[in-house]
Amino acid sequence: MEKKFKELEKIIKYNFKKSFILEKALTHKSFNNIINNEKLEFLGDRVLGLVISEKLLEKYPDEKEGIIDKKYANLVNKKTCSLIAKKINLKKFILLGSSHKKLERSADKISSDCLEAIVGAIYLDGGLKSVEKFILSFWEEYLLKSAVTLIDSKTKLQEFSLKKFKELPTYVSLKKTGPQHKPLFKTEVQIPNSKKIIGVGSSKKNAQQNAAAKLLKILNI
Repeated sequence: MEKKFKELEKIIKYNFKKSFILEKALTHKSFNNIINNEKLEFLGDRVLGLVISEKLLEKYPDEKEGIIDKKYANLVNKKTCSLIAKKINLKKFILLGSSHKKLERSADKISSDCLEAIVGAIYLDGGLKSVEKFILSFWEEYLLKSAVTLIDSKTKLQEFSLKKFKELPTYVSLKKTGPQHKPLFKTEVQIPNSKKIIGVGSSKKNAQQNAAAKLLKILNI
């Protein structure tokens, strides 16, 4: 067990003063229903949020709060945590009960939860500076990507309409066409003083995005 801990410590570039904290962070409730990583995950989620929030405000001092919030959500969600967990091969070190060892569907969630538990464990063991160093190192790739945030057309049109007219765009779903396995949805969008624009897509959501994109183009936004 100690050998595995040392291997993980080398990967995450942090040596625990209290190894029992790392062991707890790696223990899933299926392995030990009483002493496990659930509370450390809860703590780690909050610590991760604090560090990422502070970094984003420092990195984008002139950005709107709404955009910062989108960047934040992309950085702390389960998908990003799962990708980082895979990068460090975290599932190799997780202590799982026999009932969970073959559940591939839950593997990503278990790994991302465990990563948050490790964040909480580093915070308890080494303090804010240590955990900040860990987070900024392993989230660096995603922080760099956050420099480019594409605002979807629907959001962009909504922001424009609210700012200019204090009203939301109006979307009306039109008749669905096409076969059952490949439907085509049509949606109409309009804002005050604009024409009604029709968008199409493979889902209602996609049709709305298409309609919004067309109207933005007409409005030269």
